[in-house]
Amino acid sequence: MDRAFEIIDERFKRYALGNVFVERLHTGMRWAEGPVWFGDAGQLLWSDIPNNRIMRWVEGGGVSVFRSPSNFSNGNTRDRQGRLVTCEHGARRVTRTEHDGTVTVLADSYQGRRLNSPNDVVVKSDGSVWFTDPPYGILTDYEGHRSEMEQDGCHVYRIDAETGQVTVAADDFDKPNGIAFSPDEQILYVADTGASHRKDGPHHIRAFAVSQSGTLSGGEVFATIQPGLADGFRLDTDGNVWTSAGDGVHCYSPNGDLIGKVLVPEVVSNLAFGGPKRNRLFITATTSLYSVYVGANGAGPF
Repeated sequence: MDRAFEIIDERFKRYALGNVFVERLHTGMRWAEGPVWFGDAGQLLWSDIPNNRIMRWVEGGGVSVFRSPSNFSNGNTRDRQGRLVTCEHGARRVTRTEHDGTVTVLADSYQGRRLNSPNDVVVKSDGSVWFTDPPYGILTDYEGHRSEMEQDGCHVYRIDAETGQVTVAADDFDKPNGIAFSPDEQILYVADTGASHRKDGPHHIRAFAVSQSGTLSGGEVFATIQPGLADGFRLDTDGNVWTSAGDGVHCYSPNGDLIGKVLVPEVVSNLAFGGPKRNRLFITATTSLYSVYVGANGAGPF
């Protein structure tokens, strides 16, 4: 176990399998991000932001380039029809890749002004698309194109499934980043990674109550990440939050207790549950893609 896990609380023992280890599946990226599992194709897609491409890993089939250029893509997810939804730093937009390969723009502006650089995205069961919009892709030319902000801040947005209307769901963030729903979709978790550019900035995950109409309330701090940042995270079927951190993946119980860690030799950016039983954790960490089997199953249909 000591090769893969650090058990902080007895509750983590059931998830820390004793005969597994963290596997490096591929390396050579500059900043790996945005993993998403496609079970029907038996493949994982993820972004290599500075290299302006989306990569593809297939069990037994190796690694190939899925899309290049990718408009400096960052976060990826799937909608309930199995389509790829992507945040693009370079084009400052959120897109959907249709089953025939064509790309549909879901959002690239709000109130007539360009978005900053959409970062991470999740799709609710009602079809609404929720995404975060910090400025990371416009701060330099490394992960996008250096540009001026046109919005009045860095917000969390919701795209209505029926009308396509873009609205601000939360507007009190420094740099909103990772985003995910609880298994019952009654809680929306959103990270704030303002500490990336400000020493006293936030490095925590907040929890919002979600109403049936799609409005948010609350927003209390759920967990503070140390070391590192909650760049990206996902939940398991027990409601635990598995998040990126400076020393690996941290697992928080539904009440916000840190119960254990997956130890990874590079700084972790994001993760996704995958495999036929969704019990394989795929981890993007700086230059590499890793995986480890755990005693948990990822929540959600994808």
